[in-house]
Amino acid sequence: MRIGRRAFVRSALVAAAGALAPPGSPWADDAVRGTMSGDIPARTGSGQTLSLAAAEIEDFRARLRGPILLPHDAGYDAARRLWDPSFDRHPALIVRAHGAADVAQAVQFARSHALLTAVRGGGHSTTGQSSCDGGLMLDLSLMSGVRVDPTRRLARAQGGALLGEVDRATQAVGLATTLGTVTDTGIAGLTLGGGMGRLMRSFGLTCDNLVSVDIVTADGALRHASDAENPDLFWAVRGGGGNYGVVTTFEYRLHPLAHRVLGGTRIYPYRHARSVFRAAAELAERAPDEFTLSVILANNPPGGGRGGVPIGHYVVVAVFYSGALRDAERVLEPLRSLGTPLKSRVTAESYLTAQGAVGTAPVAVPTDVASYMQTGFLDSTPEALFDELLRRFDATPLGLDCEVELAQMGGAVARVRPDATAYWNRAAAYDLFVNGSWSDPSQSDLNLRALDEVWKGVAGFTRGYYVNTSPGESEARVRATYGGNYARLVRLKDRYDPTNLFRLNSNIRPSGG
Repeated sequence: MRIGRRAFVRSALVAAAGALAPPGSPWADDAVRGTMSGDIPARTGSGQTLSLAAAEIEDFRARLRGPILLPHDAGYDAARRLWDPSFDRHPALIVRAHGAADVAQAVQFARSHALLTAVRGGGHSTTGQSSCDGGLMLDLSLMSGVRVDPTRRLARAQGGALLGEVDRATQAVGLATTLGTVTDTGIAGLTLGGGMGRLMRSFGLTCDNLVSVDIVTADGALRHASDAENPDLFWAVRGGGGNYGVVTTFEYRLHPLAHRVLGGTRIYPYRHARSVFRAAAELAERAPDEFTLSVILANNPPGGGRGGVPIGHYVVVAVFYSGALRDAERVLEPLRSLGTPLKSRVTAESYLTAQGAVGTAPVAVPTDVASYMQTGFLDSTPEALFDELLRRFDATPLGLDCEVELAQMGGAVARVRPDATAYWNRAAAYDLFVNGSWSDPSQSDLNLRALDEVWKGVAGFTRGYYVNTSPGESEARVRATYGGNYARLVRLKDRYDPTNLFRLNSNIRPSGG
């Protein structure tokens, strides 16, 4: 459930090979010099350089409602930045789309020049692939409208909308759908990658609640996709990531949720970690769909060192329950065997509060200079896994802000056939995260080694990964992630994006390479 202060971090070990410019990239200076002289230096998806003529850019600008920002323009620096400042990309041009027509024009322009193309929805971009060096950045943030039909229990949201915006609109009429766990996450990347959230065990993944999309494919055509229209494309976008186009509008199925929910965390001494794992596994095995939990090994847990528990190793249980509150105590009964926690905050609250969507205050932007993330799905939690986790987490430096999380899956997620949508890993019991972040670059080597040792110890227990969390994975891991759906996804990539224009993602390469 991503409870840490850094809810999302990028992987410091896996750069998107050939897709993102290396540190010290010349694009920033070259782009400014180029625009001052008239032409614009740019980069293709295959890494070649080219020059875009000023007259061509002006012709492109005239066909758009929204602005084009070049490196010397006011607002360029603000528009290019993502939530995580360690992703410091400099696109050759930024198109701030005002609607689907602008998106279509931008895709056609990018395709005609074979430009490296990044799509920015909400900008949270845990992988950094919502921006790029030297390419075209298509920014959807001006397209953030949300419309709810309470009678039909449907919501239509534009591709630049944020999770909190959809939650607030749907909760205003006592409805909800599965979305993520961080309120300023964009709905687009979340949905296309599958979409995990607090309600997934009750209602399925975000993509399971998708009714239709409007999408601009690599040929620049705007298509509607649903079970009845372009069904193959609709199948692919439900878990296939951003491989098949730019979604301009999502239509979601909604569910009644007007009552308060139960949510929060309990922090236990690290010496009780094995007991906590066992109790949590027992609880997860028999829990109703309305209940979801995560178990986290943590350094510097929430509240630690600031009037809470001291800095150190701890084990944390995060819980969420959307069923009748009168049944909550019975559901949580297995945790009583663990004794009194060091710190506990589990309380009844509104769903908006649980989602962090009350008010409009932005989530704090991180300032860390380096970070790490690896993820993988677990089919089970054998004792050997706990042995490796505990042995290796013991060795992590206490000053490193890091977590190893086992986030419960199952419920409604598992009741959908693996081949019903592109999202394959339906049988996973947990999603495993190893992540950490730090501000002192002199500690990078030590911290990377420590976290990589943790990951090496548990990676063999995993199969595939959640595509919204890791860029540039090997083709072998991508294949494992999509399992029996991979061949069909390649065929659809050949049909809808044969030149791999949309490659900044967990990439499904067309058969032509």
